[in-house]
This record gives sequence, C-alpha cells and structure tokens, in this order.
Amino acid sequence: MVNKSKLKIGIVGCGTIADIHAQAIVQSEKLELVSVFSRTEDKARTMGEKYEVSWHTEWEAFISDSKLDAVSICTPSGNHLDYGEKTATSGKHVIVEKPIEVTLERAKRLIRVCEENHVKLAVIYQSRFVPEIQALKRKLDEQAIGKLFMGDAHIKWFRGQDYYDSGAWRGTIALDGGGVLINQAIHPIDLLQWFMGDVASIYGKTGTLTHERLEGEDNAVAVISYKSGALGVIEGSTSIQPAQPRRIELHGKNGTIVLNGDDVKIMNADVMETDDQENKGEASGASSPLAGFSVDPHRFQLESIADAISEGKEPPVSGWESLKSLAIVLAIYESSKLDIPINMDDFMK
Repeated sequence: MVNKSKLKIGIVGCGTIADIHAQAIVQSEKLELVSVFSRTEDKARTMGEKYEVSWHTEWEAFISDSKLDAVSICTPSGNHLDYGEKTATSGKHVIVEKPIEVTLERAKRLIRVCEENHVKLAVIYQSRFVPEIQALKRKLDEQAIGKLFMGDAHIKWFRGQDYYDSGAWRGTIALDGGGVLINQAIHPIDLLQWFMGDVASIYGKTGTLTHERLEGEDNAVAVISYKSGALGVIEGSTSIQPAQPRRIELHGKNGTIVLNGDDVKIMNADVMETDDQENKGEASGASSPLAGFSVDPHRFQLESIADAISEGKEPPVSGWESLKSLAIVLAIYESSKLDIPINMDDFMK
C-alpha cells in the first residue's frame, strides 16, 4: 500500500536558502519540517525556534531521529557529498540544493551511494516548477514553434562585492565550485538544456573582471553545439548594472519563444501569445539574491519529490538528470582553461 502520510524532512545548514526550504515545507500539506542541523549553535537554535522544531549541533542526534524520512542539504555546494553520504548510509532520502556537487566525480559518488543504500536522491532546480515555465515546456514538446535550431541563455545580473565578502566560501573553487556559472547561471543553464536537449560540444571563456578576492569567475561566455544540430550561446555575469532579467531565447522553424524573467512570449508568423507575469525571484537579476523571491516553486518541487518517494518512483530532477547542467558549467571552465572545445560525451565519462 502506498503511504500517503506527510514526508518528514530535516534541514542541514541554516543559512538563507535553508529558510526558503523551511518556508516551502511548512506551507505544504504534504510535507512536515521536523528538525534542523547546523554546526553553529546560534544558527541552529535561531532556526529551530523560528519554526518550532528540534535543533541540533551534533550529527548523530539529528540523523538518528526515527521520525526523519528525508534530509534537505542546504550547505555550501562543495560539501553536499559529505552530508549526503552520511544521510544515505543512515537510510534517509537525500535532497540537495543545486548544484548536486562541484565536481562530476563527487556528484557521481553521491549518486552511487544513494543507489547502494536504496534511498532516493533529488536535486533542487525549482525554476522547472514555475507554472509559466512548465507551460512553456509543454508548448515545446508539442512542437509549437517547430524544430528548434537555436537556443540561448543570457544571465546578466549583479552581485556587489559585499555579497562575495559575506561568506568565506562564496566564489571559492572548493566550496562554491566557481563563480557566476555554477551559482547563479546554473538555473537558466538547466532550463536551456531541458528545452533544447543534450549538448554535443561547448567552447567557453571565463574571467574575473569586476570583483576582488574571487577564485571563481564573474563573467563567462560560451558557444554551444547541441546533439540535435542546433546552436546556441550562454552569457553569464554578476557585474551588470543595472541587472537584467534572466532571458532565454528559443528559435524554431515556425517561430520564437522568449522567456524574459518569468514572462513567456510565443511569436509565430501569424500569432503572438503573451503571458505577462511580474518578474520575481532569481529571474529578476536583482542585486539582492532573494529580492522578491517566491517559495512556491520550491514547494512545488518538494511536493513532487514527496509524491515520487511515496509512490516508489524516481524524483523529478534526479541525481543523474542534475549532472547535465553541472557538466555544462564544468565543461565551460575546462574549455576556458585549455582554450579548446569540449566534447560533452567524453567529458562526462
């Protein structure tokens, strides 16, 4: 019999994105927040008291809670594997914020340990769960603008130096994995490959042009060849003033679809459909990472994860699926370093 009770979730890490997860969980009838964990006592206590749940600074006390079904990992990207591995070997399902990890080797290890311990692994890419974007995907699946021959993503946002200085891990290779591409642009990159299909090869250039004390990049460009034969470009920046909304352009033989923020415009030879929606969340490109951020897409994805676990199915945006966007980002880094195009099949082996 399928268990339809609430999925009981604990959160690891008590920073900004953890609060978004907590809000999404407590607003849902399918989810229940039972505990939080942080190595920093003040953070754990503050978040635990805010949501009236138990809080922990000792891992064993947190993970041994018999009520716990799944753990949402909201730590810096470079230690997702560390907490994910400990969670999976404790028999709890694993949910991680994007990206799954900062290297393909560590990401694949996390996927394997979840498979070996027979627990589900899901990676948060909440942009896929914005209703307007899901409607756009259905249009593409229905060939609304014909066969796609070009797909581009433009992420021209702004983050001040204070943003990078606010956490010692920000912009580092070990914990952040890099800069704008792996942190901010990975959501639009994930959408682009979801819309356009698998990437065959990529050639990129990155640079740190306007910020100080960054190991990662604040500007990047890339040229993409898709396996379908289509072409495209990626532009990513946290240096643009004023910041621009996220923009994805998809061109087919019979028309164009433009995603500007969360506004969708479908332009055919004889018809234009416009779904005007106030830009919100990361789509806005605002200087503050969470300016106008809606927790609804996180809630929608977390509820879909709960449904999948209840039904014994693979969660949406599984570990393997999440590798696609991570690999694109890492391939751009490799291409820029070596100054050569990167074949994606070879790169992902």
